[in-house]
Amino acid sequence: MITMADSPNPYKKPDDTWISLSGKVATVSPDTFKLDYGDGLVTVEMDDWDMDNDAYKLIEDDKVVVNGIVDDDMFETTSIEASSVYVENIGTYFYANPDDEEDMSVTVSTPIVTSRTIVQGTVSDIDGREIRLNTGDRLITVDTDELGYNPLDNAGYQQIEEGDRISAYGYVDNEFFDGRVIDALSLVTLEE
Repeated sequence: MITMADSPNPYKKPDDTWISLSGKVATVSPDTFKLDYGDGLVTVEMDDWDMDNDAYKLIEDDKVVVNGIVDDDMFETTSIEASSVYVENIGTYFYANPDDEEDMSVTVSTPIVTSRTIVQGTVSDIDGREIRLNTGDRLITVDTDELGYNPLDNAGYQQIEEGDRISAYGYVDNEFFDGRVIDALSLVTLEE
């Protein structure tokens, strides 16, 4: 059984930000596909995949979960470098070549829910109901207005402050690839 203590923390690595994003395959080409994540399309790169001519090929409308990292120029090219792709209808993960520098050592099991994702990082700033989350390589805004409570006030059990490490699960906003915004459905405090 793999636990977080058994795995390296990807947020302490200097490389790009890891992301887990679910949706449907919109179009397919030999090394890439377009993922419809609910509020738009993003290109998913599948370089150096261990797939031969007899292997499963993605088809339009396949429900998938992509685990990978945001390219350095992602917000210009809108692409994700995939480490694994889970295909729901066959219940199978496809992985990148193990020699690939972006190989992920932990498999994340995420339900297929279009346009939802999980990000983790350190709270660098709080402005009203918005959190600026430093993922180690990028700053992402997490909007908490959709939550049934305010985790940023001084009332209640969860009181998030600057410096806390959190995990945010929510919808990818229309502005995600331009404005890097996630509308939170839940927040988990990892470290205070």
